Amino acid sequence: MKLNVKAFALACGLIWGLGLFCLTWWIIAFDGATGEVTFIGRIYRGYCISPAGSLIGLVWAFFDALIGGAVLAWLYNLLAGRLAGKAAAEPEG
Repeated sequence: MKLNVKAFALACGLIWGLGLFCLTWWIIAFDGATGEVTFIGRIYRGYCISPAGSLIGLVWAFFDALIGGAVLAWLYNLLAGRLAGKAAAEPEG
């Protein structure tokens, strides 16, 4: 079975981007907007626990997971194709 690379990449991007966005607003709701640079803020420039930071994190996380998901799906398809070809070439018995 092969994965659709575009669909998998888009799903990864949406899940990670919206997940980070919702997590940021969850923290804002309970602790308030701190504006402190977090560990993720060191990776995604401009991200912090603030309303503007949540949008910046959404964009960074979407494109980060979009690229990562595309690479992962492509690699899966490559390896699955090679393993399926190898299994078909082996004689039964």
